[in-house]
Amino acid sequence: MPNALAYLMLIAWPLVSLTLFLRLPLERAILWCFIAGYLLLPPLAEFDLPLVPDMDKFSIPAVMAFGLCIYVLRKPVPIWPQPLLARLLVLLFLTCVIPTVLTNGDPILFRVLQNSDPIIFITDILPGLRWRDLGSVIINQAILLMPFLLARRYLSDEKGQRELLLALCLAGLAYSLPALFEVRFSPQLNTWIYGFFQHDFAQMMRQGGFRPIVFLPHALWLAFFIFSCVVAASALARASKDRDRTRFAFAATYLFVVLILCKSLASLAYGLAIVPIVALASARWQIRLAVLIAVIAITYPMLRNLGVIPTDAILAKAEAISAERAQSLGYRFDNEAMMLARAAEKPWFGWGGWGRNLVRDLETGQIISIPDGRWIITFGTFGWLGYIAEMGILTLPIFLLAIELHRRQNRQVSPLAAPIALILAATLADMLLNDTLIPITWLCAGSVLGYAERLRNPQVFSGKRSLFDGQQSMAPTTTSGGSRSIL
Repeated sequence: MPNALAYLMLIAWPLVSLTLFLRLPLERAILWCFIAGYLLLPPLAEFDLPLVPDMDKFSIPAVMAFGLCIYVLRKPVPIWPQPLLARLLVLLFLTCVIPTVLTNGDPILFRVLQNSDPIIFITDILPGLRWRDLGSVIINQAILLMPFLLARRYLSDEKGQRELLLALCLAGLAYSLPALFEVRFSPQLNTWIYGFFQHDFAQMMRQGGFRPIVFLPHALWLAFFIFSCVVAASALARASKDRDRTRFAFAATYLFVVLILCKSLASLAYGLAIVPIVALASARWQIRLAVLIAVIAITYPMLRNLGVIPTDAILAKAEAISAERAQSLGYRFDNEAMMLARAAEKPWFGWGGWGRNLVRDLETGQIISIPDGRWIITFGTFGWLGYIAEMGILTLPIFLLAIELHRRQNRQVSPLAAPIALILAATLADMLLNDTLIPITWLCAGSVLGYAERLRNPQVFSGKRSLFDGQQSMAPTTTSGGSRSIL
């Protein structure tokens, strides 16, 4: 149970966000509002408000960053991307929940028949979705898109990309200190500070030691965050010169050691495969790898649904590496099979919220499935329509960037766009195993999409107004160099 400090941190974050936006350049304010909120705010703690989504460590920074950008700084945030397919996917993402709510109005009853008397007893019930739930679900979809829209507009040029990678590098260096503390002394910081442990402590024990978790939902999330920071530091080292290159190279090496100590096989595998590519390969080869990973990420759920993925062969390969990891992977596959069977009952629009997508005991209502991968959660909740919308928005930027790089041939492009695309692609792959869709993922997707649009049309964000542009303001905003200018 979160203590008073946990809720006080959530209450105080709007004030922290306001301070960031008034004192920092716009790009940095956006980044630190999301990244610091993700790393520091308590997990699981939330405010359950009527008719709106729960306010937690993900939604509060998103609402504050979006609102402050528009209504305090008077900066436009265009809603609709230029590519037609991207517009359709954004529209689908916002509206796919409507048929889900309309087709799930019936409650789910769990009943037991008494042996001696033909009387059915209702043991549990999951409520149906009502009209008033529709607004909350649509608002939640809009909140998820807010970091995507902000990054598309303000983190998609070379300056914004550098700020994004620099923020990840610095955040990783700072967060490595409490992470190393927990590696040595066990994961206790969330318990000491916020009054509760956010997961199963047994899962934090690995290889005779501990895996750090700090204030994130799971140790796997922290390991993947450190992986992202290693990629960011490597990209900055390659793009820098002289002393800066040396500093970032040392930072990347140090963070890779921290990644090893996080004891996550998947994140370590991503690091071993992607970091050398970022350090040595050209931008075009980096994008080709990102496209390959994205194709695997979007086709796996379809092939898994058709039953053509050789799970037994994959488990045999995993067994050769680690029996413990093979057991964990087999557990995930078993749960995927149960969840797919459940989702197949409502394949197009899904089961909606309230845990209706989970597999439960028919008599007691007790949950007997544990969803891990983001794809199976989205598929079970919103069906194929929701899955196509979410994965489409996240993968389309990578494909559009690849198309633009192909069109430009040997002309100069930003050396920082490809590493961000690789971080995004690795997240898509990790979402097959874990529910690691976080605001940083949306920031990367928006940054890549916006850069691809800038390559196609350099004037894409100049002199255009949107639904949320508001009145043009001449208020000066601090730039990264400390001077005052109009953005």
